[in-house]
Amino acid sequence: MEYLYQRDIYGQTLIELGKQDKNIIVFDADLSGSTRTALFAKEFPERFFNFGVAEQNMMATAAGLASCGKTVFVSTFAVFATGRAWDQVRNSVSYNNFNIKIVATHAGITVGPDGASHQALEDVALMRVIPNINIVVPCDGPQTRDAVITASRNPGPFYIRLGRPKIATIENKGEFKLGRAQVLAEGNDVAVAACGIMVNEALAAAKNLLQKGIKVRVINVHTIRPLDTKVILDAARETRGIVVCEEHTVIGGLASSIDEVVAENYPTRVVRLGIKNRFGQSGEPLELLKEYNLTGLDIEKAVLSIAS
Repeated sequence: MEYLYQRDIYGQTLIELGKQDKNIIVFDADLSGSTRTALFAKEFPERFFNFGVAEQNMMATAAGLASCGKTVFVSTFAVFATGRAWDQVRNSVSYNNFNIKIVATHAGITVGPDGASHQALEDVALMRVIPNINIVVPCDGPQTRDAVITASRNPGPFYIRLGRPKIATIENKGEFKLGRAQVLAEGNDVAVAACGIMVNEALAAAKNLLQKGIKVRVINVHTIRPLDTKVILDAARETRGIVVCEEHTVIGGLASSIDEVVAENYPTRVVRLGIKNRFGQSGEPLELLKEYNLTGLDIEKAVLSIAS
């Protein structure tokens, strides 16, 4: 199994897109080495701008350039892109429906030793309450490339959420389509809907549960907006319940999105695995996943709570 940094793929894809489209501009807030926008800066120095620790100014300037016909990729850590610059994302970017692609790295608890101040656990929730913005959480490196290319080809604002560590590449996912979830494993006992790094954990849990005679339907919900309501409602109707897994607070993110759909259309049992009323803390990524109950074993226990 191949392990890749999503941010490496992002930087490489930016170069690919920059060669194809001279209207692509890239901004960063003093973190280009970490976000990998430095790769674009080296290749196209005249189209890269480092704003320093001034995320709000960066978003507002991106809106100005987008109003002149540019496609602007804006990057920093997720906690700063969505929290510190929320007002500008709302009023300057999304209100005007500008062609700005916010690709934020270092999201979730697996940022690790940097601790609570740098672990964005609320970012999807912050973006979901804003109209117009598409929200994508790729499950691995190759899907990161697909998401970035898709964002470049579709008008309007995007929020693409990437992590810090290397993550496993998931094979046989099929074609990436915005707003179309991917069913990675078939089963009618319990459904597991996941995004980001939790998709691989869900697949591992499903493999173990199959040995116990429990067939789990694993759904990669890479697009949180627009949400694939058909796949979610099919799971609600055809299984005994849905386990939702996200490296994010259970409030306002993927779990809330699914709760809203099933509550209005086909109520079923939903078990949420995510961060519950806690901040992050320093630690190694695997230690933190165990501490916050986000491992494959935790998914197995949640599935059994529905299946039994």
